[in-house]
Amino acid sequence: MHGAVPPGRSLPIHARDLVRMHEAVMAGTRPPVRPRDIVSHSWSRMRQLGLIADRVNERDFFAADEVARRRSASPLRDVVDRIAGMFTATSDAATMMLVVTDADGAVLWRAGAAAVRRRADALGFTEGADWTEAKVGTNAIGTALAEAAPVELLAGEHFEQGQHAWYCSAHPVHDPRTGEVLGVIDISGPALSLHPAVGVLVETATRLAEAELWRSHQERLAALRQLAEPLLAGGTGPALVVDDDGWVAHRAGVAVGDRIAAPRAGQAVAVPGLGAWLPEKLADGWLVRPVGSGRTVLLDLDLSGTPVLRASSGDTAWCRSITRRHAEILSLLHAAGPAGLTAAALSRSMFGDPGHLVTVRAEVSRLRRLLGAVVATRPYRLAEGVRLTLRPGR
Repeated sequence: MHGAVPPGRSLPIHARDLVRMHEAVMAGTRPPVRPRDIVSHSWSRMRQLGLIADRVNERDFFAADEVARRRSASPLRDVVDRIAGMFTATSDAATMMLVVTDADGAVLWRAGAAAVRRRADALGFTEGADWTEAKVGTNAIGTALAEAAPVELLAGEHFEQGQHAWYCSAHPVHDPRTGEVLGVIDISGPALSLHPAVGVLVETATRLAEAELWRSHQERLAALRQLAEPLLAGGTGPALVVDDDGWVAHRAGVAVGDRIAAPRAGQAVAVPGLGAWLPEKLADGWLVRPVGSGRTVLLDLDLSGTPVLRASSGDTAWCRSITRRHAEILSLLHAAGPAGLTAAALSRSMFGDPGHLVTVRAEVSRLRRLLGAVVATRPYRLAEGVRLTLRPGR
């Protein structure tokens, strides 16, 4: 995370210059300091959305029952207490507010000094508020979601003038299994109380959350493994036990990676080098056994309309629509051949620069959830035993 205050700069002077910068840019005159790129890009988005800088834009709030539902559904619900405990243990907690949102930017939890929370209430920065850029302008939470990256903003870097008295430092929390954004951890407070350690505290809280999520994932796999052991004890032949996302909890008589495609009832799963496997539902996962004799997975990607992917292995086949982004990834990996592409190279091919690593990794993870180990990693490539045919559009 890049701090909002340049090294060696006085915080009060820099905050004042940022307010003057905002006034100048909005008036179309030359600012005393140039907006950072992340701020300039966000302000451009705000103008395109028609938001007004010199007033508090209309807020959207979720009802209490919807907030409760979102809290219950959020994977972060089990780590909030630990994050809040770490936050309140800091010496500066009396001047800060901790905020945790979901992936939609809805504020689900707050903690911190009552005085700071009262000031936030006046801005509509409360539980249930939609804190995305589209609703409240450039802010660390909404901009972190838009950029899929950590963001720290100070004073006049916020689009709304009403937020100029604040700093905010936010970090997206990613699902350690898939790379998808689950929400945002943010620390906010009065602008002139910003300390360099705030960004470190937010990053530490995020790492703690992601480590706890991974630990919980491992515990669920261990429980699934224990559940399945009696089923496999007297069995013969290869078998896998996986969770609903295709993560492998147990292997019997077969060497396979950590993940296969997410199982679907009655639909065979293509496992590269091993052919087609058929899943059977368990209480908390799936028992997957081989069917047919084919060991090569044949993929046919039809790009003549909405991308359609057909897969076959032995006497088993399936067909499904995929997104254009996933079709693009498969096409690029096909063109790269066995050498494959690094995340940076894939980002460059997809977006024109190597800076979209988080987005690339999340998209490949979603594709692997759909197809399993058909796409190998480090570097990204089509797995051994996979043959892809492209049918380009006209």
